[in-house]
Amino acid sequence: MKYILLLLVGLLCTPISSAQEVVCSMKDKQAFEDKTIEIDGLLEDDFGTTMVSVGKTFLGTPYVAKTLEVGETESLVINLHGLDCTTYVENVLVFSTLLKNGKADFNSFTQTLEHIRYKDGKLDGYPSRLHYFSEWIANNEAKGLLRDITAEIGGTQIKKEINFMSTHRELYPFLKEDDENYQRIQASENYLNNQILCVLPQEHIEANEHLIQTGDIIALTTSIDGLDVTHTGIATREADGRIHLLHASTGSMQVEVSKLPLADYLKGIKKNTGIMVARPL
Repeated sequence: MKYILLLLVGLLCTPISSAQEVVCSMKDKQAFEDKTIEIDGLLEDDFGTTMVSVGKTFLGTPYVAKTLEVGETESLVINLHGLDCTTYVENVLVFSTLLKNGKADFNSFTQTLEHIRYKDGKLDGYPSRLHYFSEWIANNEAKGLLRDITAEIGGTQIKKEINFMSTHRELYPFLKEDDENYQRIQASENYLNNQILCVLPQEHIEANEHLIQTGDIIALTTSIDGLDVTHTGIATREADGRIHLLHASTGSMQVEVSKLPLADYLKGIKKNTGIMVARPL
């Protein structure tokens, strides 16, 4: 592929035994360079405020689904020109972390992105990607990057069987004909099914939104069988004093701030049951 860069990257905190492939077009490499310049000076004492300031530099970026499904094997895909809801949150967290740590080099960017996107910070094939967002939250909490505060703000514990990927194998190219990947995804689902999810119910969000802070990561939970979360974004307290959602929207098909406050916005989403909330540290 004409514009693909093959780069060697290591893990953030541990030595590697093999190189990982980074897939990044020249256009996205330039976008990285431009973004480091754009966010220079946005660091605040409050990390949540930094998250939102960095997040708003992506306003208008197109929503594009399945940007990580590239090639025949899992690679660390860099795409800053088209973001889905999860890659948007990941990139905002990565750039905010780099800003906090005084880093602006591409190697630090790829290392931090790998650390956040993959189970225990290590890219080890397709199943190592944190596909279920409740596991994304739990695994990144274990890494010390954030804290699940859902219970602290009025959330309640629920039990739900998570198995959407294994029961819809045909929807995922890397699962369709790969039994090893399929079995490893089932193992992740089995792990999740032994955990208790904590959800702030939709009808309790408005009464508890004063406990949500700018920069908190919001995950929208669902009643869809086998699935934990359908969408994610970043909390931002806007001029009306209410919490809104800064996100890569499937409605406007771009990064935006929700016109309605979060509590009202969620009422228009079919099958939404509430939210999980994680606070970056």
